[in-house]
Amino acid sequence: MHTVVRGAGVLGLAALLLASGTGCQGESGPAAEPAPTSAAAATSTAAASGAAGLAAQHLDWHACAAPTTAQGGGTAPAGNWQCATLKAPLDHTEPDGRTIDLALIRSPATDQAHRIGSLLFNFGGPGASGVATLPALGATYASLNTRYDLVGFDPRGVGASAAVTCLDDRAMDASANVDGTPENPAQVKALDESTAQFTAACEHNSGPVLPFVDTESAARDMDLMRQVLGDQKLSYFGISYGTELGGVYAHLFPQQVGRLVLDSVVDPTKDPQQSALGQAQGFQLALDDFMKACATQAAAACPTGSGGAEGTARITALLQQLEQSPLPTDSGRPLTETQAVTGIAGALYSQETWPALAAGLTEAMQQGTGNTLLQLADALNGRDAQGHYSNLNAANRAISCVDDRPRYSDQDVQQQLPQFRTASPVFGAFTAWGLTSCTGWPVAGKADHPDVSAPGAAPILVVGTTGDPATPVEGAQVMARQLGPGVGVNVTLQGEGHGGYNTGNPCLKQTVDAYLLDGTVPADGTTCS
Repeated sequence: MHTVVRGAGVLGLAALLLASGTGCQGESGPAAEPAPTSAAAATSTAAASGAAGLAAQHLDWHACAAPTTAQGGGTAPAGNWQCATLKAPLDHTEPDGRTIDLALIRSPATDQAHRIGSLLFNFGGPGASGVATLPALGATYASLNTRYDLVGFDPRGVGASAAVTCLDDRAMDASANVDGTPENPAQVKALDESTAQFTAACEHNSGPVLPFVDTESAARDMDLMRQVLGDQKLSYFGISYGTELGGVYAHLFPQQVGRLVLDSVVDPTKDPQQSALGQAQGFQLALDDFMKACATQAAAACPTGSGGAEGTARITALLQQLEQSPLPTDSGRPLTETQAVTGIAGALYSQETWPALAAGLTEAMQQGTGNTLLQLADALNGRDAQGHYSNLNAANRAISCVDDRPRYSDQDVQQQLPQFRTASPVFGAFTAWGLTSCTGWPVAGKADHPDVSAPGAAPILVVGTTGDPATPVEGAQVMARQLGPGVGVNVTLQGEGHGGYNTGNPCLKQTVDAYLLDGTVPADGTTCS
């Protein structure tokens, strides 16, 4: 599987995205217009979302059950979490046609006397279950929960919301072991056959849903949620792919934009090939930063030595060894080259998992076993300890392929391989071959890239982190420009990891909280460190 795309993997690693930092630069600007607490007349705009009748539905909030396997499994959330199901049109152009159920979860505002409204979250992927992820990260957003109902949801195609179903667990294990960086015709054929098998399973099990899991439809679902929740304007916190979803929402409904935060931003101007190349560069940068820190802290004990070229050479040598001879693990499943690259990438999402990466590389290089790296790969792939997979990979593939128009052949990838390998000796080939994932998909893609222009929208906070591996910091700068003058407000965190707010950086937290809670818009170009 090729999960290092569009910021995937947030679900498996969500609870680990916590770190710290200090310092802030920049000045505060004028206050944004406050978001109203409720709007009984909000349903008057229902026709804009293509769901006029459904905007009047009543949500039955109740105690939450444990997350399903498709959502990632686990235990029922503790605390004041409530769950509900919202009905939405399968096809927003046919609002009186078939409906689907969308799973929601909320934690009501703790200060009801000063409640602002609902704050919707999307944690990325695409494919991350908001119903499972938001409670896991609830403590991170405690300050926002004072005045907002925190609301998570499984987007269409994800978790408990008309989930896309493809391969079973055994077939997923087999697919994960297929060489993701083929170097000869037989390996290319095996990868192509694996992609075709995955595609056929998705079409067989979820064919009627596949044309309708696109990001635009999900954005229209969010406007329906806004109306049903009783909010005149949408308040929203999107991370990773969630920034693309938020940008598309702003484009479709600029007048309904309240306070939107887009954190760890997908560059909306890049096609899949450009995005994959940027991601290869981003993961290599994060790996270089990891190796530098490891050399400083562990000296001779660091598995990547002094870092830089030496560290990269050590890792590529390990990967070449795994290409020929996968390492054993206690689970009985081998650590292959593809699984090792996935595990390394997964650990780079947060500085909190850097120690696990160091331990995993040490284990593989010195002990000849692959337990830790395989566990990291499983987390990124949505596989639990019992061998069950969430539908993260299935949803990621389905949403990406219906969104993205370009399709890439083996020959296209082979022509691009030198450029990708130059960008990253470790991740380049892996991300390049991931471009073939949508080849043969039964539904045509909609566009080369999303339109996020939102003239007339209220100011939107756009946050990028300099050491982000999955969504390079430049994406935030581009998103801010594409949203339009006076709309996109760029804030940069000088730090590591994917998901700036979740690092706990005091400056960034203060900046975002002031915007969401008080409507204080920071100066464009504000920097936190």
